[in-house]
Amino acid sequence: MIADWESHGPLSGHAVRHPHDSLVLSASIVTIGTFDGVHRGHQALLQEITRQARQLGCASVVYTFDPPPKTAFGGTLQLTPVDEKVRRISHFGIDHIIVAHFDKDYAARPARAFLNELSRLNPEQVWIGADFRFGAGRAGDVGTLAQHFDTRVVDQIGCTEGERISSTRLRSLYEDGRSEDARRLHGWPAKGCLPGTID
Repeated sequence: MIADWESHGPLSGHAVRHPHDSLVLSASIVTIGTFDGVHRGHQALLQEITRQARQLGCASVVYTFDPPPKTAFGGTLQLTPVDEKVRRISHFGIDHIIVAHFDKDYAARPARAFLNELSRLNPEQVWIGADFRFGAGRAGDVGTLAQHFDTRVVDQIGCTEGERISSTRLRSLYEDGRSEDARRLHGWPAKGCLPGTID
């Protein structure tokens, strides 16, 4: 069930934050993405990850990037500063959040380095979007991951108007001055966010 911001109450959660290449686990369920805005589509995924991890008796892990790659290299508007993003993700009961500092050095890592890092998490499942790419030159993709891990591609979440809920869609709404429409898609209250959050 997708979270409803009106029922959120104060943000809670005790996820442990880690830099990349530092966490080792005996078993986990991992999802990877920018999670900018932690919108309703993200929220549905986080709830599913938490449910699956509890069912399998292992840790839930979110692997994310700061800044988002599109912000680092394309100047795209960042919806949530990393501390706000971590705070929101933690609210859904995630155990660990890996925050990779996305810069030229990180982007230049070969795909194999990313696969090696994931292998140290011993993932039972890896959840990603269909367009996920990794490694220098965006060499790795869904097929690459699927050769090494049980890889699940996340279904798109639509709003009542049938449009895909995405960070790109949110940015477009904000740029058009449609903050209320954006808020319905991201699902968070206007008050109580950390400085730097777009709302």
